[in-house]
Amino acid sequence: MPNKGLRIGLGFDVHAFAKDRKLILGGVEIPHYQGLDGHSDADVLAHAVADALLGAIRGGDIGKLFPDTDPAYKGADSLVLLSAVADLVRERGYEILDIDCVISAQAPKLSPHREAMRENLARAMKIDAENIGVKATTTEHLGFEGREEGISAEAVVLLDRCC
Repeated sequence: MPNKGLRIGLGFDVHAFAKDRKLILGGVEIPHYQGLDGHSDADVLAHAVADALLGAIRGGDIGKLFPDTDPAYKGADSLVLLSAVADLVRERGYEILDIDCVISAQAPKLSPHREAMRENLARAMKIDAENIGVKATTTEHLGFEGREEGISAEAVVLLDRCC
């Protein structure tokens, strides 16, 4: 059966906790005693969404476009990077139909920030927040997230050829 233009992409990102850093998830500064380590602002949610989008257009990963060896991206706002990826998706002739994400973190509690994350992601990608799902889960104290060593995020996207 021929593909009618639909594409699915899967993204994953992980960062370790680091002292003296802000915790940014989905472009929201989350009150916490430590942030995430990374070359940019280490927003694992935005990075996972960007990788999912890139996967759907067969465009590699976020490190290919924005390498951590490039000083231009030191401390970069990941929503700006995500916006550039969404623009690339449209340049390749695709429309972003739907995105679903999950953040794995033992702490801090993320549910109070979920709607702001959805709005920020939507604004960055120029889509409706209704087309973005953001969930958070703990790992019941298992794994690196459960030991509060870091945070991971996964995202899946659905694109459709629009032109």
